[in-house]
Amino acid sequence: MQRFVVTAPPARNRSKTALYVTPLDRVTEFGGELHEDGGKLFCTSCTVVLNHVRKSAISDHLKSKTHTKRKAEFEEQKVRKKQRPLTASLQCNSTAQTEKVSVIQDFVKMCLEANIPLKKADHPAVRAFLSRHIKNGGSIPKSDQLRRAYLPDRYENENQLLNSQDC
Repeated sequence: MQRFVVTAPPARNRSKTALYVTPLDRVTEFGGELHEDGGKLFCTSCTVVLNHVRKSAISDHLKSKTHTKRKAEFEEQKVRKKQRPLTASLQCNSTAQTEKVSVIQDFVKMCLEANIPLKKADHPAVRAFLSRHIKNGGSIPKSDQLRRAYLPDRYENENQLLNSQDC
C-alpha cells in the first residue's frame, strides 16, 4: 500500500531575496537616482523609501509613471533635496540646542553658588526676567526638571572637582 502514497516534493526554503545586499550597493548599481542614509535606500527625485533587498522593486519604481513625472519636475527645479530618516534628524545637535543646555547649566550653577533655591525659578517675575533679558532664558525649565535633569550633573562635576583638590 505504501507504493501508492503520493508525497509532496521537498519544499525549497530559499527565498528570492538578496540576503547580503546593502543600500549602498544598490546606489552604486543604479547610479545617481538613489541615495542611502541611515541604512535606508531613498529615491532622490521622489523622496520615498525603497526596498533595497529586491532589485525588481527598485527597477519597477524607476520605470513607473510617477517616478518619471517626478524626475522631470526634479530636473526642472535643479534643487537636490534629500530626505533624511527621522533618527538622523533627531541625532543632529544644532548650536541652539547646545547653547540651551549651556544656559541651563550656567543658571543652575549660579543658583547653587548664590545659595538660591531652585524653586525660585518658578516665580513669574523670575520667568519674565529670564525670557526678556537673557538669550535662551525662556528655555530654562521649571524647578522640578532642573532638580531631576541638571542638578545631578552639577553635583558630579563639583564632587570630581573636590576629589581632585584633595589629592
